[in-house]
Amino acid sequence: MTQWLRANLLIGLIGLVSSALSVAQAQPIEVEGQKFEPTVQVGGQTLNLNGVGLRRRAIFKVYVAGLYVAQKSTNAAALINDKGARRVSLRMLRDVDADSFIDSFNDGLKNNLSEVQLASLKPQIDALAATLKSIGEAKKGDAINFDYTPESGTRISVNGQERGNAIVGADFFPAVMRIWLGEKPADESLKKGMLGA
Repeated sequence: MTQWLRANLLIGLIGLVSSALSVAQAQPIEVEGQKFEPTVQVGGQTLNLNGVGLRRRAIFKVYVAGLYVAQKSTNAAALINDKGARRVSLRMLRDVDADSFIDSFNDGLKNNLSEVQLASLKPQIDALAATLKSIGEAKKGDAINFDYTPESGTRISVNGQERGNAIVGADFFPAVMRIWLGEKPADESLKKGMLGA
């Protein structure tokens, strides 16, 4: 075999391997039957799937959560403090009534924020509770997205339909992210999954 032919075969093989890898990377990730696309659009920006995890409460599987960010990272603090657009996408695996959802969010915030931080965010926390209350029961199969953009703040949508008003404030979305990625997360294995660790 000539040197030229060998070199061309090698280049062809490298091209095939690299094509196969890019196809593999572009596949949705599936957890508990819930598919998460590798990228989404939030506020006109393309975000990448950082990781996906399962939220359990006692023996029950409650939801699967995917985190979308501009730059992937396994550093929780960097992801929380990022100033850019982000999405946390929940896929419900069981029915959860609004009061239980609100209590769970409030517990997560209290576990990860100081009294001073909670007091300063009270208007936003109340707005979140009002939006969740207006949604009512989160049904098995629902997709609930928490989207943040610097221009609009935090928006909540259920199955693609926006609910409530945008919750303004650059400090609010990082506070919500601490529920899942903070020092005392709702679920350690969920945190690990969302970090892609």
